[in-house]
Amino acid sequence: MRIRTRAGVWLLYALVAFVFVYPLWTVVATAFSKQQAKLGALMNVPHGLTGANISQAWHLGVARGLLNSLIVVAVGLTLQLTVSALAAYALARKRFKGAGLVMLAVLATMMMPEEVIAVPLFQVLGKIHQPFTGGTLVNSYGGLILPLVGWALPVYVLTGFMKRVPLELEEAARIDGAGDFRIFWRIVLPVCRPALGTCAVFGFLMIWDQYLLPLLVSQTPKMDTLTVVVTSLQASQEQGEGVRLAAVLILAVPGVLVYLALQRLFERGLLSGSLKG
Repeated sequence: MRIRTRAGVWLLYALVAFVFVYPLWTVVATAFSKQQAKLGALMNVPHGLTGANISQAWHLGVARGLLNSLIVVAVGLTLQLTVSALAAYALARKRFKGAGLVMLAVLATMMMPEEVIAVPLFQVLGKIHQPFTGGTLVNSYGGLILPLVGWALPVYVLTGFMKRVPLELEEAARIDGAGDFRIFWRIVLPVCRPALGTCAVFGFLMIWDQYLLPLLVSQTPKMDTLTVVVTSLQASQEQGEGVRLAAVLILAVPGVLVYLALQRLFERGLLSGSLKG
């Protein structure tokens, strides 16, 4: 009976692994195969190995799109976590009238689909002038980054986490003469590292997968992010499946690497939330 149970468990594991691994394997096999796949087809086994598809996709705009995406996600995620942590600390520790309404307004932004605010956001960006270049935020890194800074999810997660930080720690620091910023930087943030790791993973994926905002803001191929470049390659009939899936593979790799790098903090943040409710 125990042997049958183990066999059933391993069979279930194998089935789940197959469901998740097989699509990724077909993408890798097609991207690195010397023989080009038929239009709309995927390869289970590569016919010879080559990096020609990666190289071709790289020179078709993937290199520039990858650079733009890295710039946007690096600056955008840093600003997003900074603003969210400061806002969460104010909502969790400061007593002021209307705090509940502020949190409600923050959460209400999560209920709006991106498509609803896309056109008004584009019009607003078109009226904001840059201080040095003289142009507007359209077709600029500022236009790609600034709308991503304010996101309700990290504010909500960090506010709930900071409310569970013992007040005794902050009171002891105040007795020693520490101010608000020093308490926030030296005490609250280190305790909230698991929550910050969770927010960093979700924030990275949110920014990295942005498509509608870059599609509207970038007016020239020079400003296209990787998602826009990959989508344009998918719509092109001139490139084979190997080149298209090579671009898809380049798009997918950074997200996997970031999750692996922050896996421990991500899991600790989720576990802390589930245990402390």
